[in-house]
Amino acid sequence: MVFLTEFFEVLVATVKDVLPIAAILFGFQLFVIRKRIPHLSRVIVGFIYVLIGLALFLLGLEKALFPIGKLMAEQLTSPDFIREWSQTASDTLHWSDYYWVYLFAFAIGASTTIAEPSLIAVAIKANEVSGGAIGVWGLRLAVALGVAVGISLGTWRIVTGYPIHWFIISGYIVVVIQTLFAPKLIVPLAYDSGGVTTSTVTVPLVAALGLGLAETVPGRSALIDGFGLIAFASLFPMITVMGYAQMTEWLARRAVRNASSSPLSQ
Repeated sequence: MVFLTEFFEVLVATVKDVLPIAAILFGFQLFVIRKRIPHLSRVIVGFIYVLIGLALFLLGLEKALFPIGKLMAEQLTSPDFIREWSQTASDTLHWSDYYWVYLFAFAIGASTTIAEPSLIAVAIKANEVSGGAIGVWGLRLAVALGVAVGISLGTWRIVTGYPIHWFIISGYIVVVIQTLFAPKLIVPLAYDSGGVTTSTVTVPLVAALGLGLAETVPGRSALIDGFGLIAFASLFPMITVMGYAQMTEWLARRAVRNASSSPLSQ
């Protein structure tokens, strides 16, 4: 009974959130384009399925994924846990003593990105539009690697206390340079890949990790140092996606050169 009550509350909140989107879509279709919606009954049934699926998805995140992620972040960033695995006898912790935090950040960044519904949708559409030139799993793995590296670097920044703006400025300099040399087909998709990572699954877990780490590391401010991991999660996928495209293009050119220089081609 409690589950049904909570599900109904989440469903009502989901309807309120999605209703403006539906109003815009149906409003433009009826009053601007002025054409009937084909297969209206199917569209309405699909819309109901979307609402129920979103409500179940959000309720599942709230009941299972978020509490586990928050608990893991609190336990891994606890000074008692870190001192237990630390190799130094001193009470003062070094940034290298937090290696379990970096590994957890890498793993949670990669896994949540792979499971991100928005990334799956973008990867499927990119594969369809490109005629198969952009692989679904290739794009998802490239984005997941970027998020994993970005969050790991972000947790290291929190531990060391370095200013965040130097990391972000340096990262975007790399992005601008890559944009000049990356295949033009992949550049817009790489930019969009940075945005789709900051969605339903990734953001709460990453934010919990950053806040938990900032609250347990001595001398850190939860407000100043706890936030900012999402910026790393948005920046580094652009680098890895363009790097993946550049590497693929280089391998293709190398294969063509090897084929043209082989004795059988002459």
